[in-house]
Amino acid sequence: MKRDEVACIILYDKDKKVLLQHRTEDTDRLPGYWAFFGGMVEENETPKEAAMREVYEELNFISKNPEFVMKHEFEMWGKEIMKNVFIELCKSKRGLKLKEGQGWGWYDIEDTKKLKMIFHDRKVLERIKKVFTKKKIG
Repeated sequence: MKRDEVACIILYDKDKKVLLQHRTEDTDRLPGYWAFFGGMVEENETPKEAAMREVYEELNFISKNPEFVMKHEFEMWGKEIMKNVFIELCKSKRGLKLKEGQGWGWYDIEDTKKLKMIFHDRKVLERIKKVFTKKKIG
């Protein structure tokens, strides 16, 4: 089975709200779902570099110090997928510009339960919630 490696970055604000992307209805993977900003790790690129590149390409956010949170393995579309998850505080929302997807939103993790999300992203958010309780945010 083929294995893909992806990296995502979850931006959060001083109120511990996370930024999610609402995927377009015409995308071939997970149309209409809410998800993280990120994508494939390219050849000769570390997962951290991929997360930083993707968040710039998709959101115009210049990542300075993403913090590694976890690796998450799952199967989907007949592939094994390794997702590398990073978080970073977004100190200023000015300059953010949605370049992919049909929308975006800042959410308390509890409020994301109302959104259409894939199971493995919900597991990631539960982990992020634990990280938030262990560290001072803001």
